Amino acid sequence: MFLDIATIYIKAGNGGDGAVSWHREKYVPAGGPDGGDGGKGGDIVFEADPSMNSLAPFRFTQHFRAENGEKGSGKNCTGKSGVDTVIKVPCGTVVIDAVSGGILADVFEPGERAVILKGGKGGRGNAKFATALRRAPGFSETGERTEERKIRLELKTIADVGLVGFPNVGKSTLLSVISAARPKIANYHFTTLNPNLGVVKYFDDSFLVADIPGLIEGASEGLGLGHSFLRHVERVRLIVHVVDISSSEGRDPIQDYKTIRDELTKYSKRLAALPEIVLANKSDISSDTESLAAKLQAAIGKPVYLVSAATKFGIDKALKAIYEELKSLPPVKRMEFNKFEYEEKDRNSFSVHVEDGVFFVTGGYVEELARRVVLSDGDSFRWFQRALRDKGVISELKKAGVKDGDTVAIMDLEFEYFD
Repeated sequence: MFLDIATIYIKAGNGGDGAVSWHREKYVPAGGPDGGDGGKGGDIVFEADPSMNSLAPFRFTQHFRAENGEKGSGKNCTGKSGVDTVIKVPCGTVVIDAVSGGILADVFEPGERAVILKGGKGGRGNAKFATALRRAPGFSETGERTEERKIRLELKTIADVGLVGFPNVGKSTLLSVISAARPKIANYHFTTLNPNLGVVKYFDDSFLVADIPGLIEGASEGLGLGHSFLRHVERVRLIVHVVDISSSEGRDPIQDYKTIRDELTKYSKRLAALPEIVLANKSDISSDTESLAAKLQAAIGKPVYLVSAATKFGIDKALKAIYEELKSLPPVKRMEFNKFEYEEKDRNSFSVHVEDGVFFVTGGYVEELARRVVLSDGDSFRWFQRALRDKGVISELKKAGVKDGDTVAIMDLEFEYFD
C-alpha cells in the first residue's frame, strides 16, 4: 500500500533520577555521600532508508518512545543512558511539527540521520549537593521529563524528471517503455493511483523518472487525485509534459497543455519555472498528428516532440532531448527551509501572581528547582528555601504582599509562608 502522508507521536526518554547513597567501608569513618547521577534519556532519531518507498509502516504504528535513562547508584556510578529510538523513513521524507507546521528536517540522503528530540538530562546524585557546610545532603535530583510531540511526515519523491499531464494521456505506458518500471496500465482515467518511479538507462548514464498521477483542472485546489501527488514533483529538475495529440478523449491538446500549466503555477511558482519538455503522445492513432503537433508548438512557443509510447515512435529522439537538458541542470537537492526548533525551557525566569488569595510562583527557574526538592528531607527543603531567597523569589513575594500564614504554590507544592 502506498502512503505518502502520516501522523505519528514521538517522545524522547526521560532522564534518570539521581541517587541518594552513602559511602560505607570498613575503616573509613564518615565516608560521605556517593550517590551517582541519573543517565540521559534516549533521543528520537529519523534515518533515511533507501529500501523504503512509502510511509505505509506508519499506518498502524504511530507511537514511538525512546528509552528512559536509568537511575544513578552508589559509589558515584552514573545510571545507564537510554537507548535512542531510530525511526526509518524513505529518502525524501520531510519531518514537520504538526502543531506549528514548522519543518524540523528533510531526511534526504540514504543513511542520513536527523535528531528530532533529545532525551532528558539525568538528575544529580546527592554527592553533587555536598558543600563545606552541608556535608551530608540526604536528597538528590529527579531526571528531566520530556514532552510528547505530534509529528506529520510527508514523502516528497526524489527524481530527476516528473511526468505530468491529464489522465490517460499515456504517461504510464511511456514510463514502461523507457524504463524497467511496470506500472498498471489500462484505458480509463486514474489507472495510476500512486507515483511510479523508473530508472532510465541512457548509454553509460541513468536518470530517475517519476510518473505523477493525472492532474485535472482544479487539482491545485484539491480536485481529483493530482493534488494529493503534486508534492512529488516539487524536487524534480525537469518536467516532461505529456499531451494526447490525437484528441482521443475529445479534448483540445492546446487547452490541455494550458490547463496543466495553470495548475502547476497555482500550486508552486518555483515548480512552474522549471525547464520543460513537451511530448505529443499517441501519434499513431490519428493521421494528422504532425499538423496538430505543429499547431501546439506554435501556440506554446516551445519545441514539441511527436512520440508514440505504444509503437515507440520518436522515443529515442525524445530521450536524447531529456538527457541533454538534464546534463545542463544542477543535481537534485534538498528543499530550502527555515528549520523549526522546539523552544528550550527558560531555566532562569520566574513570575509571581495572586489568585483567590494564593500566591502562585511560575516560570522555568522554579520548575527546575521544584524537581530537585524532597519535601520529606529537612536538608532538601532548607536548600530549596535558600535557593528561592538567593534568586529573589522571596523578595518578589513580599512585593506582591505576601504575609505570614499565606499560601504559596510552586508547581505541585503548596506551603504556608513564614518569614
